Amino acid sequence: MRAACFIESGKPMEVTTVPDPAPGPGEVLLRVKGCGICGSDLHVTELGGAIRRGTVMGHEFAGEIVAVGRDAKGPHGPWREGDRVCTMPGISCGSCLACLSGDVMGCKKLRVTGFGEIGGGYAEYALGGDRTTFRLPDCVSSADGAMVEPLAVGLHAVDVAGLTSGEDVLVVGAGPVGLAVAVWAKILGARKVVVSDPAAHRRELAGKLGATELVDPSQEELLPAFERATGHAPRLAFECVGRPGVVQQIAQIAPRGAKILSAGMCMAMDSYMPLVFGAKELTLQFCSYYRRQDYELTLAMLEAGRLDPLPMVTDRIPLEALPGAFERLRKPTTECKVIVQP
Repeated sequence: MRAACFIESGKPMEVTTVPDPAPGPGEVLLRVKGCGICGSDLHVTELGGAIRRGTVMGHEFAGEIVAVGRDAKGPHGPWREGDRVCTMPGISCGSCLACLSGDVMGCKKLRVTGFGEIGGGYAEYALGGDRTTFRLPDCVSSADGAMVEPLAVGLHAVDVAGLTSGEDVLVVGAGPVGLAVAVWAKILGARKVVVSDPAAHRRELAGKLGATELVDPSQEELLPAFERATGHAPRLAFECVGRPGVVQQIAQIAPRGAKILSAGMCMAMDSYMPLVFGAKELTLQFCSYYRRQDYELTLAMLEAGRLDPLPMVTDRIPLEALPGAFERLRKPTTECKVIVQP
């Protein structure tokens, strides 16, 4: 099959021919129809030695089942060739407490997709686990099913933060994660969703996807802008930038007793001033990935017409165009979510 393979940090991926994956027991093989380029892929390739040469990356993918491994059964019956599905980026044991509770990404035997253990969706074919694969509703195309993963990230962040109905929230950063957080915060009952981002095109997207107030931090200070919109300082803030220093910046404007939820997955060393957190009795919470229930609710809301993530999709490209697009996304761009369609 054709796949885009990681070479080394500082060099573009190469599209080449690699062996077709074969589904083992409890696995299904997908013909990839769409795979989103994720910011975490960009960041991890900049960490020397984090990804092995030849790795097929890509963890936001969906497609159609073309082969079913032995004993592979979904939660609602056996999988069949032709089923349109999306999948969580990992194959777990399916029987431990984490798996049975829905915390699949916490399985101690998890084999992660797209970061070396199992080839990902930057390819014509990719593997999925039978219990971590989900049928797509008729209203979602096989390619657009790639958006389920980033939406589930946002839902999990809002759930971990413990958002209560009527609460006002601050979202710092309007990339795909921040936009997904804004979408879910509004759906799940937030009164005001204030989104801060210096890029005009990202603020525009945030407005389309649920933000009630938009702030350009390069033109106005964040705290007065939030207070003007809500009447108080931010008691719940989501850090969705993933760069050093942002958490501390939020802490500086947060009131006593506030919570900061870090969903940006910063991959560099960061530092905070404990005195600020201690004096204000702030809570700093981290989150990662999602649970099976997050995928299920995301799919249910898509089927009900309550979610429309397509404004986030700014480009669709063939596999051959992936190396160039991947490198362009390392710099500021007007792109949001780029979907590779092998």
